[in-house]
Amino acid sequence: MPRTRVILYREDDGSCPFLEWSSELPAKVRDKCHVGWSDCGRSVHYRILYFFHGAVAAVVSHALVKERAVPPSEIDRAVERRWRFEANPQKHIYKEV
Repeated sequence: MPRTRVILYREDDGSCPFLEWSSELPAKVRDKCHVGWSDCGRSVHYRILYFFHGAVAAVVSHALVKERAVPPSEIDRAVERRWRFEANPQKHIYKEV
C-alpha cells in the first residue's frame, strides 16, 4: 500500500491549529503524535480530523480527547477549514519556515 502524505492546515494568519494544540502536550506524547499518527497516545486516545485532497491527507482540526462522539462545533470548524482549504490549497498548507 502506498504511503499517504500528510499536510497540516494553516489559518489565514499563518498559524497551524494542530501544532498549537500539540505544543501543549507532554513531549513524549507530542513526539508520538508527530511521528506515528496511528499511535498518538496510549492511555489517552485522540481524534484527528482530516480529509483527503487528491493524494494527501489534510489535517484540519487539532486532536481531541477521544469521546463517544466528536462535538458538533469541532465538526463545523473542520468543514469550514476544508472549504477554505479547497478554495485555495496553497494558501492553507502549513510550511515550516
